[in-house]
Amino acid sequence: MALETEDRASGSPHRKDSLGTGLPARAGRQPPVRRAEFWWWVFMRLSGIVLLFLAVGHVLIMHVLGGGVRRVDFRFVQLRWQHPFWRTWDWMMLSLALLHGVNGLRAVTMDYVRRPGARFALTWLWNVVGFVLFVLGTVVVFTFDPANFPQT
Repeated sequence: MALETEDRASGSPHRKDSLGTGLPARAGRQPPVRRAEFWWWVFMRLSGIVLLFLAVGHVLIMHVLGGGVRRVDFRFVQLRWQHPFWRTWDWMMLSLALLHGVNGLRAVTMDYVRRPGARFALTWLWNVVGFVLFVLGTVVVFTFDPANFPQT
């Protein structure tokens, strides 16, 4: 957590962070616009809680309960995804994990990439990669049809 302090000798603002680096306020990203940055901060906390629930449920259902990982095969996924509940569960986990991860990459980029051009390019790279993965995952989850695969 960064706190703004003022250097008494020069009068310039410095950031006091947990490492005590005392970097000038202009190093790293500029002070955020409170509204957007605050809501991303709230989203990260809430999505983290929901992701914890979804991921722990996924691990328990897929790998621990009911015979463990030995029962997970194509037939298991085929039966599981016949129900909209499980498709929605997996899609929510995919969507939240991607958005949570891309926002985390954006925050790291804003904190540690100092050049505005590189910061802009990396932020767009994360957004584009996240969007492409979201579209691909959504297509797989909602268009999966076991009849399209040969039976073994």
